[in-house]
Amino acid sequence: EFVNKAASNRAQDINTCIGCNQACLDHSFKLKIASCLVNPRACHETQLNYEPVKAKKKIAVVGAGPAGLAASTVAAERGHSVDLFDAASEIGGQFNMAKQIPGKEEFYETLRYFTHKLTATGVNLRLNTPITAETLIAGGYDEILLATGVTPRRVSIPGLDEQRQAGKVLSYIDVLARKVEVGKRVALIGAGGIGFDVAEFLVHEGHSPTLDLKEWMKEWGVGDPAKVRGGVVRPQPTPPAREVFLLQRKKGKPGAGLGKTTGWIHRASLQAKKVQTRSGVNYESIDERGLLISYGEKREKPELIEVDHIVICAGQEPLRALHQPLLAAGANVHLIGGADKAAELDAKRAIDQGSRLAARL
Repeated sequence: EFVNKAASNRAQDINTCIGCNQACLDHSFKLKIASCLVNPRACHETQLNYEPVKAKKKIAVVGAGPAGLAASTVAAERGHSVDLFDAASEIGGQFNMAKQIPGKEEFYETLRYFTHKLTATGVNLRLNTPITAETLIAGGYDEILLATGVTPRRVSIPGLDEQRQAGKVLSYIDVLARKVEVGKRVALIGAGGIGFDVAEFLVHEGHSPTLDLKEWMKEWGVGDPAKVRGGVVRPQPTPPAREVFLLQRKKGKPGAGLGKTTGWIHRASLQAKKVQTRSGVNYESIDERGLLISYGEKREKPELIEVDHIVICAGQEPLRALHQPLLAAGANVHLIGGADKAAELDAKRAIDQGSRLAARL
């Protein structure tokens, strides 16, 4: 199909690989069936098919993130009438933050593909449209899919609320979406995927060496194999834009849950930028100086990390305020993506879940 699309001048129909390795190489190393994050039908072509519908339904999808985009386009491709609502001014949901991380520029391609797919399948896209349960119920929809995403998890630390009001404590959304200016010394609370992404963003000041081949080769120590044995030279990373502390409550190596084939890249990149990590910490308090931490169950070795800003990257919670009112009204409602399960949220599960649901409606 790739070749057919290219040959018939339909390059816009090609769903571009984003180089994530999450469903292909990471699956194969775990002895799982390989697939593709942006195309869950890959290697599942005998199980997951988008057959034309026998009875056309009127479907509402709320949320134009990865799960909502996949569900709405598959449902419309099969012949359903689909309205896709989002309060934001553009599609993408959390992809719009992820695409800003140095090295994740391919995410723009996924949004490019879905933008075309929405038009090609006839989805009625309604941006800048906050939606209520009452409006959905009045719409007479046969099925309502809630892909409303996530909200940052609240953490409780003495002094946090006061320093948030003072502008010292930020969320990852403040940094990546709202473009709040961040100081030169920063502590990140949470060392999962979001913490690593925010750290990458901050040490590069949003500038991506991935987009500059010469700079990228210099950063990673890649030389010309015709001139240097093995093409390996000493890495010369540029100085970090900020001094960053990456903290987590649990013991063990930060980033242990990252992808097997890409996690080492993120860890090596942050190490080259001199990001300081702390594991097994207790968050004691926050004040105008910074963050006070201790270690272990006995809360030993108190350490004050003096910083300009503290960014909360401590996970997410499902955003599903519409769910109960719709259930109470007797609507056929489905939760997909982060609205269904926020823990360890990733686009692979969101796109797969949205596509599979739409394939069986």
